[in-house]
Amino acid sequence: MQKLLLVFLLGIGLAWGALDLSAQPTENKAMRIVRDNIEAQKQAWNRGDLEGFMDYYWKSDQLQFIGSSGLTPGWQATLDRYRQRYPDRKAMGQLEFEVLTVDQRTKKIITVAGKYVLTVENRNIVGYFLLIWEKRGKEWVIVVDATN
Repeated sequence: MQKLLLVFLLGIGLAWGALDLSAQPTENKAMRIVRDNIEAQKQAWNRGDLEGFMDYYWKSDQLQFIGSSGLTPGWQATLDRYRQRYPDRKAMGQLEFEVLTVDQRTKKIITVAGKYVLTVENRNIVGYFLLIWEKRGKEWVIVVDATN
Protein backbone atom coordinates (compact mmCIF):
# COMPACT_ATOMS: atom_id res chain seq x y z
CA MET A 1 0.00 0.00 0.00
CA GLN A 2 2.83 2.41 0.83
CA LYS A 3 4.48 1.70 -2.52
CA LEU A 4 1.22 2.46 -4.32
CA LEU A 5 0.83 5.72 -2.40
CA LEU A 6 4.46 6.65 -3.13
CA VAL A 7 3.99 5.95 -6.87
CA PHE A 8 0.75 7.98 -6.86
CA LEU A 9 2.39 10.99 -5.12
CA LEU A 10 5.43 10.76 -7.37
CA GLY A 11 3.14 10.77 -10.42
CA ILE A 12 1.30 13.85 -9.16
CA GLY A 13 4.62 15.57 -8.43
CA LEU A 14 5.92 14.86 -11.94
CA ALA A 15 2.68 16.04 -13.52
CA TRP A 16 2.74 19.23 -11.44
CA GLY A 17 6.36 19.88 -12.37
CA ALA A 18 5.53 19.51 -16.06
CA LEU A 19 2.96 22.30 -15.89
CA ASP A 20 4.09 25.61 -17.32
CA LEU A 21 3.03 27.87 -14.47
CA SER A 22 4.19 30.96 -16.37
CA ALA A 23 1.34 30.35 -18.81
CA GLN A 24 -1.23 30.72 -16.02
CA PRO A 25 -3.16 34.00 -16.21
CA THR A 26 -1.87 36.61 -13.78
CA GLU A 27 -4.66 39.11 -14.32
CA ASN A 28 -8.27 38.62 -13.36
CA LYS A 29 -11.35 39.99 -15.11
CA ALA A 30 -11.40 43.23 -13.10
CA MET A 31 -7.76 43.97 -13.91
CA ARG A 32 -8.41 43.39 -17.62
CA ILE A 33 -11.42 45.74 -17.46
CA VAL A 34 -9.21 48.45 -15.95
CA ARG A 35 -6.54 47.90 -18.65
CA ASP A 36 -9.25 48.14 -21.32
CA ASN A 37 -10.55 51.34 -19.71
CA ILE A 38 -7.07 52.86 -19.85
CA GLU A 39 -6.85 51.96 -23.54
CA ALA A 40 -10.27 53.55 -24.14
CA GLN A 41 -9.10 56.69 -22.32
CA LYS A 42 -6.06 56.91 -24.58
CA GLN A 43 -8.22 56.53 -27.68
CA ALA A 44 -10.62 59.25 -26.46
CA TRP A 45 -7.70 61.59 -25.79
CA ASN A 46 -6.20 60.96 -29.22
CA ARG A 47 -9.58 61.78 -30.81
CA GLY A 48 -9.59 65.10 -28.95
CA ASP A 49 -12.49 63.94 -26.74
CA LEU A 50 -11.81 65.24 -23.22
CA GLU A 51 -15.27 64.28 -22.00
CA GLY A 52 -14.73 60.73 -23.27
CA PHE A 53 -11.36 60.67 -21.52
CA MET A 54 -13.04 61.84 -18.30
CA ASP A 55 -15.78 59.17 -18.52
CA TYR A 56 -13.49 56.84 -16.57
CA TYR A 57 -13.12 59.20 -13.62
CA TRP A 58 -15.48 59.14 -10.63
CA LYS A 59 -18.06 61.86 -11.25
CA SER A 60 -17.83 63.20 -7.72
CA ASP A 61 -16.54 66.20 -5.82
CA GLN A 62 -14.42 63.64 -3.93
CA LEU A 63 -12.31 62.74 -6.99
CA GLN A 64 -8.69 63.73 -6.40
CA PHE A 65 -6.33 64.72 -9.21
CA ILE A 66 -2.78 65.45 -8.08
CA GLY A 67 -0.51 66.99 -10.70
CA SER A 68 2.52 69.24 -10.91
CA SER A 69 0.45 72.23 -9.77
CA GLY A 70 -0.99 70.45 -6.74
CA LEU A 71 -4.36 68.98 -5.84
CA THR A 72 -7.44 69.50 -7.99
CA PRO A 73 -10.47 68.18 -6.09
CA GLY A 74 -13.57 67.05 -7.94
CA TRP A 75 -14.57 65.73 -11.35
CA GLN A 76 -15.76 69.06 -12.79
CA ALA A 77 -12.67 70.93 -11.58
CA THR A 78 -10.47 68.24 -13.11
CA LEU A 79 -12.29 68.50 -16.45
CA ASP A 80 -12.02 72.31 -16.31
CA ARG A 81 -8.29 71.99 -15.60
CA TYR A 82 -7.87 69.73 -18.64
CA ARG A 83 -9.91 72.11 -20.82
CA GLN A 84 -7.76 75.05 -19.75
CA ARG A 85 -4.49 73.22 -20.24
CA TYR A 86 -5.54 71.53 -23.52
CA PRO A 87 -7.94 73.97 -25.23
CA ASP A 88 -7.99 72.20 -28.61
CA ARG A 89 -7.04 69.01 -30.44
CA LYS A 90 -3.64 70.40 -31.45
CA ALA A 91 -2.72 71.19 -27.86
CA MET A 92 -3.76 67.68 -26.80
CA GLY A 93 -1.23 66.03 -29.09
CA GLN A 94 -0.88 62.26 -29.23
CA LEU A 95 -0.92 60.21 -26.01
CA GLU A 96 0.68 56.84 -25.34
CA PHE A 97 0.59 54.86 -22.10
CA GLU A 98 2.90 52.17 -20.81
CA VAL A 99 1.28 50.32 -17.94
CA LEU A 100 4.00 49.25 -15.51
CA THR A 101 1.89 47.49 -12.88
CA VAL A 102 -1.72 46.58 -12.26
CA ASP A 103 -2.40 45.34 -8.74
CA GLN A 104 -5.72 44.35 -7.25
CA ARG A 105 -5.52 45.48 -3.62
CA THR A 106 -9.04 44.47 -2.57
CA LYS A 107 -12.22 43.33 -4.31
CA LYS A 108 -13.00 46.99 -4.99
CA ILE A 109 -9.58 48.65 -5.33
CA ILE A 110 -7.03 48.33 -8.17
CA THR A 111 -3.90 50.44 -8.49
CA VAL A 112 -2.18 51.13 -11.79
CA ALA A 113 1.29 52.61 -12.15
CA GLY A 114 2.46 53.70 -15.54
CA LYS A 115 4.34 56.00 -17.83
CA TYR A 116 2.87 58.36 -20.38
CA VAL A 117 4.35 60.02 -23.43
CA LEU A 118 2.47 63.00 -24.81
CA THR A 119 3.74 64.12 -28.21
CA VAL A 120 2.85 67.71 -29.04
CA GLU A 121 4.37 69.35 -32.12
CA ASN A 122 7.28 66.88 -32.32
CA ARG A 123 8.08 67.36 -28.62
CA ASN A 124 7.71 64.49 -26.17
CA ILE A 125 6.47 65.17 -22.66
CA VAL A 126 7.19 62.13 -20.48
CA GLY A 127 5.79 61.49 -17.04
CA TYR A 128 4.48 58.89 -14.65
CA PHE A 129 1.13 58.23 -13.04
CA LEU A 130 -0.45 56.28 -10.24
CA LEU A 131 -4.18 55.65 -10.54
CA ILE A 132 -6.46 54.27 -7.88
CA TRP A 133 -9.47 52.59 -9.47
CA GLU A 134 -12.47 51.73 -7.35
CA LYS A 135 -15.46 49.58 -8.20
CA ARG A 136 -18.48 51.79 -7.64
CA GLY A 137 -21.66 49.88 -8.40
CA LYS A 138 -20.91 47.90 -11.55
CA GLU A 139 -18.28 50.27 -12.93
CA TRP A 140 -14.55 50.69 -12.30
CA VAL A 141 -13.65 54.39 -12.02
CA ILE A 142 -10.57 56.41 -11.16
CA VAL A 143 -10.94 57.95 -7.70
CA VAL A 144 -7.36 59.22 -7.34
CA ASP A 145 -5.00 60.23 -10.16
CA ALA A 146 -1.45 61.26 -9.23
CA THR A 147 0.32 62.31 -12.44
CA ASN A 148 3.58 64.21 -12.85
